[in-house]
Amino acid sequence: MTLEKILVADDDRLMRNFIAETLKRQGKEVTVAANGQEAIAKLEEESFDLVLSDVQMPLQDGLAVLKKAKTLHPQTLVILATAFGSVESAVEAMRLGAFHYLIKPFSPEALESSLEKAEEHMRLIKENRFYKEEQKNTTLIGQSPAIKNILHDLQKIAQSQASVFITGESGTGKEVIAGAIHELSLRSSFPFIKVNCAAIPETLIESEFFGHERGSFTGAHARKTGRFELADKGTLLLDEVTEIPLSLQPKLLRAIQELEFERVGGTKPLKVNLRFIATSNRNMKEAIETKIFREDLFYRLNVVPIHIPPLRQRPEDILPLAHHFLSKFCIENHKPLKTLSPSSQQKLLDYPWPGNVRELGNIIERTVVLTEQTLIAPDDLHLTPLYCPVPAAPSPITGLTLHQMEKELILKTLETHHNNRTKTALALGISIRTLRNKLHEYSSHA
Repeated sequence: MTLEKILVADDDRLMRNFIAETLKRQGKEVTVAANGQEAIAKLEEESFDLVLSDVQMPLQDGLAVLKKAKTLHPQTLVILATAFGSVESAVEAMRLGAFHYLIKPFSPEALESSLEKAEEHMRLIKENRFYKEEQKNTTLIGQSPAIKNILHDLQKIAQSQASVFITGESGTGKEVIAGAIHELSLRSSFPFIKVNCAAIPETLIESEFFGHERGSFTGAHARKTGRFELADKGTLLLDEVTEIPLSLQPKLLRAIQELEFERVGGTKPLKVNLRFIATSNRNMKEAIETKIFREDLFYRLNVVPIHIPPLRQRPEDILPLAHHFLSKFCIENHKPLKTLSPSSQQKLLDYPWPGNVRELGNIIERTVVLTEQTLIAPDDLHLTPLYCPVPAAPSPITGLTLHQMEKELILKTLETHHNNRTKTALALGISIRTLRNKLHEYSSHA
């Protein structure tokens, strides 16, 4: 979601043209109005992503334009500008729903900075709406004692401000639990921001967390708002938190403790108010003992621990989840509602589910898409493990160095898992980042 259509309302022709030309250079679709009455008429004709209006205009002032915009199009952002800069008008504008306030005369950089903030705000709304929709579509389902215990405590956990640490194998539903905690919390109307710590390059992760100032490093052409800042008043999900480089963990610990940080290249401390949820598919005792993860950071995040057992250890949940996915994917794919035959249900119960709930969902979706008949037979399920057991490590080979043997093991394991890096890293007991660095090393020396 970006700001494509913008209405500029200003009775000063030079200022109006200056703003319009600045926006057009950024590829925006700009409509102009010479007074408040004209601006209101255009708002009644069509919607805009952003309205940039002068406060003091003839034939209805900027506050009247603001009120009309928020009445007709509540999602439209409004930035007001004035040459007077009175505190009273600024307070009134913000009370009426203005997104931002500019004092004339302002530079192109000030205008661009306001637009960047508006773009981030719109992106945040879209991301938050996405997570809300995901939560609606992914009901917490389970009949096993372990899941019932989690569901029983979920409301109490959500209503607290305590940090939560969710552990479990990949695909068990850690993100679903995290989303449910946010939705049930007092912060549900504020952002739910996720950081996939395993997917961010080590050189960019600090900027992703805390943002950066323009010019703080090569390629930093504009100020960037970090995830901490975007999640203010809401919830920040640190997904696969154990993949954060050890060198950054002390800074992260301080930011979590103090709820204060600085952008990369910045000197001004920024305060935030947010709640932390962390997830990991690792054995945390081993991660701490092997110095992959700081013990003090773990205890800071592990105020309320939640462990989700793998699906193979809670067979009571398999069929309820399968029926849920079956209904969901039939509706999504515009297919007639299908049912599982008794023998198909038994086949699901007998399968080991190495990929957990995520694998179950994928298999049911594939079955819905490919099966024509409404009664699903066992052969329609095509139950094949997503990955095979890890082959035993090869015995030492004469003439190979330790480095060469390591390379051979990594490449063979990668081949076994059909080039799936996540499963390869899990099989080898290393992080995705370590695997990525090893493969980059091998390719650069090829």
